[in-house]
Amino acid sequence: MPAPELRICVAETDLEAALRLDVRHGLTSHPKRLPMRLHYDGRGSAMFGELTRQPEYYQTRSERAILRDHAAAIAGALGDGPVSVVELGAGRAEKIRPVLDALAGAGRLDAFWPFDVAAGQLREVLLELADAYPGARLGGVVGDFTRDLDQLPDRGGARLVAFLGGTFGNFTGPERSRFLRDLREAVRPGDRFLLGADLVKDPEVILAAYNDAAGVTAEFNRNVLYVLNHRLDADFRPDDFEHVVLWDGDTATIDMRLRAMRAMAVDVAALALDVGFRAGEEIRTGVSVKFHRGELENQLQASGFEPEACWTDERGYMGVFLARAV
Repeated sequence: MPAPELRICVAETDLEAALRLDVRHGLTSHPKRLPMRLHYDGRGSAMFGELTRQPEYYQTRSERAILRDHAAAIAGALGDGPVSVVELGAGRAEKIRPVLDALAGAGRLDAFWPFDVAAGQLREVLLELADAYPGARLGGVVGDFTRDLDQLPDRGGARLVAFLGGTFGNFTGPERSRFLRDLREAVRPGDRFLLGADLVKDPEVILAAYNDAAGVTAEFNRNVLYVLNHRLDADFRPDDFEHVVLWDGDTATIDMRLRAMRAMAVDVAALALDVGFRAGEEIRTGVSVKFHRGELENQLQASGFEPEACWTDERGYMGVFLARAV
């Protein structure tokens, strides 16, 4: 097979400029906010890995169980011929592996393209995958899936676009609508979309997942301040901020925040920005929406995707939805 192709859609300078713009805008807004992607630098990604091993954090285990138990059914729902797979926000491409294995085992994995902003990690992942899937065409897309969906690879045959891990719930309502609209414009009729989503359940179960007894989520949340110190020469003292998690039952949304425990002034030197905090003032660091099955299927249908199947774990905590572009 040919060497993996790396398609560059976004440069490091673009990412840095976007970071500076988002942080400046967020820290001068009322209330203050920071983009969710700040959580996932190298340290944050390692901490998230530790978080997924906490007993309260059901999301990763539940979705993995669904994909492991239903990979053959997912592959079978894609027809009989070869399939090209694109995974958005792929990371180390661990989530999608059961589906890739099912397709490869049936001799049907035509190509796989992880899509992520981290070029170095994509290169490492593609080297690992070359040994696992010697018969498949491999490539990577270095891009932002909120902006670069028009760069989806297309080999002309059946195609599956996967978006797993519950990341869809980190979008606001308008962002979800825009993402689905952009994705529908980027795919052909007949292409499939595989979406992992966190489902509505007992709020105590949900809250515990974001406030584990070991305090891993709290440190993961405060890591955004370490990122600002490192990337933008800020002088935050992360231990002066308290991890706060709120549940809004009306919108089925987890709201994650950092609350200043004292009045302070923070210098963000790279932005020439001084940021004042009152005692008790909060920074919103992320949201996570939970979905009712019918509600999410209606959103997919309204965006030009016909829902075809939904698989859940035995407790009904997570759902993996398959839809066809029409």
